[in-house]
Amino acid sequence: MKNAGTPPIYLRVGDLVEVRSEQEILATLDDQGALGGMPFMPEMLEYCGKRFRVEKRADKTCNTITVMESRRIHDVVHLEGLRCDGSAHGGCQAQCFLFWKEAWLRRVKEREAGSTRFRTSPGPADSSLRCDRARLADVTRHPESSQDSGIAYRCQATDLLKASESLPWWDIRQYLRDVRSGNVGVKDLLKVAFFRIFQKTLRITAYRAQIRAYNRFQSWRGGTPYPYLWGSLDKTPHQTLGLQPGDLVQVKSHEEILATLSTKNKNLGLRFDAEMVPYCGSVRRVRARVERIIDERTGKMLTFPRDCLILDGVICRAEYSERRLFCPRSIYPYWREIWLKRAEAVANSPANPCDEALEPGGHNPKMQGQDRL
Repeated sequence: MKNAGTPPIYLRVGDLVEVRSEQEILATLDDQGALGGMPFMPEMLEYCGKRFRVEKRADKTCNTITVMESRRIHDVVHLEGLRCDGSAHGGCQAQCFLFWKEAWLRRVKEREAGSTRFRTSPGPADSSLRCDRARLADVTRHPESSQDSGIAYRCQATDLLKASESLPWWDIRQYLRDVRSGNVGVKDLLKVAFFRIFQKTLRITAYRAQIRAYNRFQSWRGGTPYPYLWGSLDKTPHQTLGLQPGDLVQVKSHEEILATLSTKNKNLGLRFDAEMVPYCGSVRRVRARVERIIDERTGKMLTFPRDCLILDGVICRAEYSERRLFCPRSIYPYWREIWLKRAEAVANSPANPCDEALEPGGHNPKMQGQDRL
């Protein structure tokens, strides 16, 4: 949804911006604490008056609420490293990338980068505002929710459909915007285009032989193996490593992980997604253990009954996500401990060509995002 009366400033990746003061931002919000359907959340107040670089332009995002699709957003960016800490939303641990309307930011010229910043303390209360700090806290919960029925939270993730509109995957203008904004390089665009062409050829030629040839080629060049393969188990195994934030781990090979998955590509209810395959074999640090997140469909808090982790620098890059390519939302995928091994225990792990992991029906052109159960 476009912002009425708010001129865009056309930010690009790398631009320096300053978050406007609390009073300036509150003055843009309606009585639901939102601008153009996009909520400004209490967790964002601490950044008022501070300066950051634009990490991604959020001209689009992915629909994780209803159907698999991209959604068009107007005049929104993501800022470097700014993720929601869940402090005003029941301690949700999803660490979502925050959405920033351009109306909440001011561009800073590079020659002013070292100049004095604006104050960060809140200004005097303005009785004419439709939303103040107290109201901002109140609207983090749906009014009909209660302790008895279960609190239903409101946040940028739950209200994303209100702030966006459907974007057909075939609308080529979105990919031009991706390149023009700096989100995506031409090389990345071509790489994904060639992969999609390869996928189309699988429908008319020898599927197994092509996948084996593709994986051998990728293994030779150090690339990602074919990501749309399925597990084969009826009952999936469990492993406990007791990993904690800061621990160094190596992601197992794709072949090793497939050996832990059901025919729906899940391990004890948690899906292993195609976007996680590029990280197979890499060494990472555990960023956090995740025990609870907000269900974006209902706003209710979900709890994870088993181990679930996120890893530093491991995000969904939306290179293999059908109908939502190059989504800049950078969601952290969730990992089972059985998909990882302690880095100190790693000794010359083999490459992962996945040649023996093929199962009938392994090609899944409609793979959904990672289930959060």
